[in-house]
Amino acid sequence: MGAGVTGGAGSAGYADVLRTPYALRLLTGTLVGRLPHATGPVALVLFTRAEGGGYGLAGGLAAAYGIATAVGQPLLGRAVDLRGQLRVQLPAAVVSALAMAVLAVAGVGSLPLAYAAVAVAGLFTPPLEGGLRALWPAVLVHRDRVHRAYALDAVAQEVMFTVGPLMITLFVSWWSAGAALLVINAIGLAGALAVVTSAPSLAWRSAPREAHWLGALRSGGLLALLGSFFFVGLALGSITVAGVAYADDTGREEVYGWLLAALSFGALVGGVVYGARPWAGAPERRLRVLMALLAAGYLPLALTPGVVPMLALSVVSGLFLAPALACGFVVVDRHAPEGTVTEAFSWLVTTFGVGTAAGTAVAGPVVEGAPTSWGFAVAGAGGVAALLVLTATRRVLAAPGHGREVAGSAEHGSGRSAENDRNGAAEPGFSCGSEA
Repeated sequence: MGAGVTGGAGSAGYADVLRTPYALRLLTGTLVGRLPHATGPVALVLFTRAEGGGYGLAGGLAAAYGIATAVGQPLLGRAVDLRGQLRVQLPAAVVSALAMAVLAVAGVGSLPLAYAAVAVAGLFTPPLEGGLRALWPAVLVHRDRVHRAYALDAVAQEVMFTVGPLMITLFVSWWSAGAALLVINAIGLAGALAVVTSAPSLAWRSAPREAHWLGALRSGGLLALLGSFFFVGLALGSITVAGVAYADDTGREEVYGWLLAALSFGALVGGVVYGARPWAGAPERRLRVLMALLAAGYLPLALTPGVVPMLALSVVSGLFLAPALACGFVVVDRHAPEGTVTEAFSWLVTTFGVGTAAGTAVAGPVVEGAPTSWGFAVAGAGGVAALLVLTATRRVLAAPGHGREVAGSAEHGSGRSAENDRNGAAEPGFSCGSEA
């Protein structure tokens, strides 16, 4: 894999990606469109408390939202593969925003209505992540550009999940919790609209797919990857709980925010560095190496040293998160059965989210009855388990099967004609196969 394919390395390579027609619009629109999801749990807690509800109700509503989102993502992803992005993403975004508006206006006085509104909002959260990753091969054409875009995507997630909660707290302080809920969902709807009205999204069609009730899940390689990233999510979920306990131990609540910021900073740096150069060899092998480094970064957190060393360890623990995600995106693309790419990426979102919820559920009782270090040990165990899954399934992962190909590689972005692939034209044709 040569750097010459991308027209440069490092920052020049990223600029090359962002200069590609529609790339910046799609990336920005997707990030903005996902703000309601990124801020959902925080927004629901703040709104419920402002309405006079207790933490139990706030947690229940946040859990209902998370479960509904986990269920809805792969279902909507499959619908996108079957019907196209505009006809699924836009109605879903409208319904989700309207459901949150109902909650903002009605409040939590009626519990059935509050839970129903939250469930509908989560269930219809548009699968913008999967949609964007399905578009990249057609928009960017070349493998190195697509891989770099995956790295940008992973880095942008860290920024969004850091900035999003800050935005919602600022909106609450400026206006009210109800107004903040309305504004953040209106912004999200605008982001989704920017994506689905773009030329690549309008023209995108999934490749023909084999009718099968399991859809993307009939791929053994995809199942192996999902199993691994479930444990990565578990590790991150346990860190959020153990971090609160660590801050309590120090007697300084702000330490919790510093720890999460340090982890996000590490992920941002790692993702930028990883995406700044081309990588040779099978991504499945590279993912095992990255997962081993990720696990090695989580294990020392159980030492729970003083605040400054702990912040340094948090940075190190985050370094390989974004690279592992970016590489994982490539592996999903290679193992998704033909015509199921959006659904496959949506399953990754769901599995990661379920793993994170499981991590918080496991680490909570652990830190209540044992030293805080045990909570961080859960994160280390999650990282090791993620590596073991990839190692145990290496033969399954070695055979990509029905994955797509990107021009210049063995990973084909369905949608480019053979002629354009040979020419390597920078302007994508946006003709992505026939609709199933």
